Amino acid sequence: MTPWTRDEMMTVAAARLLWDGCVCFVGIGLPSAAANLARQTHAPDLVLIYESGTLDSKPTVLPLSIGDGELASTATSVIPLPEVFSYWLQSGRIDVGFLGAAQIDRFGNLNSTTIGDYRRPRTRLPGAGGAPEIAAHARQTFVVLKQTPRSFVPRIDFCSSAGFMNGGGERARSGAPGRGPQVVITDLGVLRPAPDSEELTLVALFEGITPDQVRKATGWDLRVADRIDPVPPPTPEELRILRDLHARTQAAHARPVELPC
Repeated sequence: MTPWTRDEMMTVAAARLLWDGCVCFVGIGLPSAAANLARQTHAPDLVLIYESGTLDSKPTVLPLSIGDGELASTATSVIPLPEVFSYWLQSGRIDVGFLGAAQIDRFGNLNSTTIGDYRRPRTRLPGAGGAPEIAAHARQTFVVLKQTPRSFVPRIDFCSSAGFMNGGGERARSGAPGRGPQVVITDLGVLRPAPDSEELTLVALFEGITPDQVRKATGWDLRVADRIDPVPPPTPEELRILRDLHARTQAAHARPVELPC
């Protein structure tokens, strides 16, 4: 039995992909945990931008939402939301857009809107928010998502954010300025787009995971690279910092909110 969970391994693997000085547009949840772990370990000058307009946030706990006061109180500056998209995102100043989703297909298209038919959905999801613009304009996007046949599907129920569309260069022909999803980090391993088809391909595995396990967790016939790299397990320091971050977050959000009289 490993001394870490799959969620921890996924978060650590995602954090390692970010570099010092990177400008990262961060989503809530696992992307935020990975980005803040990177900032507190190997990338202290990582610039975190949240959709609410907080620039260079340095939260001590993970935010509940993009409107969490922790983001504004620890930011270098807070700007209007339209400026986040026009000046930072659409002008090409975002190195990495870090996204999650409910569904993903073989070409990295994401669904965060509905499960089932849009007009009569089985489940209505929170929606894409700014993810469509991030997916289109960020220089590249990273996706963090647990891998199951329900989340890795042959055809997404609704396209909230475009990846490589139908592959084969369709994204480039569409005029989207960003390079699209360059890596997908799951709780089993790492996938990257194949150079020829842009189809997501298994390229790395976590300790104790086999390619067959990943295939069974995928709703399509998953491509597997000729060479599969092992992902080093979390270091004791990475685990300590990540667990401290979650413990502080849980304690902070458990406290009752004090409203002014």
